[in-house]
Amino acid sequence: MIQEFKDFIAKGNVMDMAVGIIVGAAFTAIVTSLVGDIINPIIALFTGGIDFSGWFYALDGETYASLTTAIEAGAPVFAIGKFIMAVINFLIIAFVVFMLVKMVNRIKSAAEKPDEIAPEVKTGPSQLDVLLEIRDALRK
Repeated sequence: MIQEFKDFIAKGNVMDMAVGIIVGAAFTAIVTSLVGDIINPIIALFTGGIDFSGWFYALDGETYASLTTAIEAGAPVFAIGKFIMAVINFLIIAFVVFMLVKMVNRIKSAAEKPDEIAPEVKTGPSQLDVLLEIRDALRK
């Protein structure tokens, strides 16, 4: 049983998957930072600093100063703004990942492309050609 486990772990698929998960987690942190720290402030600049995350509707009919206050009071709320921000962040992250995958595919296809073969340059007759000419000349 231990040998089977060692064989399972030693297979390339498991190791590749583990590396992919680790790199994916690190990549998630990079993309999240890109969206939260760079792209969202640019969007806020163009939308006049509107913070969608504060938009909510309290289902108990009461009026609350903020979403945090409503949640602390135990009121059921539709957090519409948080949902809108989650959708916007998803679209931004999906676009960034799409652009990165597109770039990686372009680099990969360029690396797989065979080098252009230089056209064959005629350097003159080969040794066989010269010998055949000599033979033909001696026959005459």
